[in-house]
Amino acid sequence: MTARPANAHQARLLRLLRDGGPNSRAQLGDRVDLSRSKLAVEVDRLLETGLVVADGLAASRGGRRSHNIRLAPQLRFLGVDIGATSIDVAVTNAELEILGHINQPMDVREGPVAVFEQVLSMAAKLKASGLAEGFDGAGIGVPGPVRFPEGVPVAPPIMPGWDGFPVREALSQELGCPVMVDNDVNLMAMGEQHAGVARSVGDFLCVKIGTGIGCGIVVGGEVHRGTTGSAGDIGHILAVPDGRPCACGNRGCLEAHFSGAALARDAKEAAQHGLSAELASRLETGGTLTAVDVAAAAAAGDATALDLIREGGNRTGQVIAGLVSFFNPGLVVIGGGVTGLGHTLLAAIRTQVYRQSLPLATGNLPIVLGELGPTAGVIGAARLISDHLFSPA
Repeated sequence: MTARPANAHQARLLRLLRDGGPNSRAQLGDRVDLSRSKLAVEVDRLLETGLVVADGLAASRGGRRSHNIRLAPQLRFLGVDIGATSIDVAVTNAELEILGHINQPMDVREGPVAVFEQVLSMAAKLKASGLAEGFDGAGIGVPGPVRFPEGVPVAPPIMPGWDGFPVREALSQELGCPVMVDNDVNLMAMGEQHAGVARSVGDFLCVKIGTGIGCGIVVGGEVHRGTTGSAGDIGHILAVPDGRPCACGNRGCLEAHFSGAALARDAKEAAQHGLSAELASRLETGGTLTAVDVAAAAAAGDATALDLIREGGNRTGQVIAGLVSFFNPGLVVIGGGVTGLGHTLLAAIRTQVYRQSLPLATGNLPIVLGELGPTAGVIGAARLISDHLFSPA
């Protein structure tokens, strides 16, 4: 993809076509503040660049029928969502529809070189399947703080060896296309905003509970990253004074007391101390325990597993209650691997938020599970790179 929109009007038209699909000139005119003649000029210029194409006749609105306009069907974006224990890679078209998606286990602690060898192998596999001849751009999510303009992770607690690694530059060279990098929870928020439960909400929080805990903050339809890119790092808010040591070096962080890793540790301790026959059986069979085991034990009615989930949900809800009182969002989305704990977790979070935040903030506040699961991150990654490419150069 060599062409870029020449001005803000063209960028607005490209994003409308991305988010709404093919539209007629008349329909686009209803959505943008341009005269009919100026709109015609900008659409014609976009047609000349090859970024958009004519796509059949639109329905008549009286008078001569116009052509539908759509984004060029050959455009391809690569979405990469690197988690603590797995990688998702997807190819989308310009309207961010997933054409192919691969998931593979991978420990992010193996370091950037090993992880990106895996990413490139997965991308090559998708290309070989005929989904893309090449990529016009790629969005990458990583599970740690990112200095956004440069696309560089900064002291990520659960990513040893990644501090300062030039992710954007390195992958751009390997893939031969523009690359944008962001924190994975910001991309989850963008995915849910584009195609999930947050489609019609301008101000919302998206909390990801996985190996770590983070929060995407969307204000007026745009992700709020803060001055340096570290906004939303709620896993390191104090939850338990003088509590457990955390990977960040502090004590009592929410993430140290409730996350995928903390839940697995607590479940193992409970099994070893004879507090849960169900968890003990799973530990003996599998040699280890994960949040999936806790969810299964809870579904079987195991009281200890249910208590662990409720306790973690209460602590998470207390932190979210503070965020709700501060930010007054229109929606809270809960996502990430630990959402397999389902409605027991959600109920505990809701109870704390509704109990602790003021009625004006919570009277019409939905707190819901995300709709998209593991595809939220890759859709958000494709959205990230398309936002960049559909901006004036």
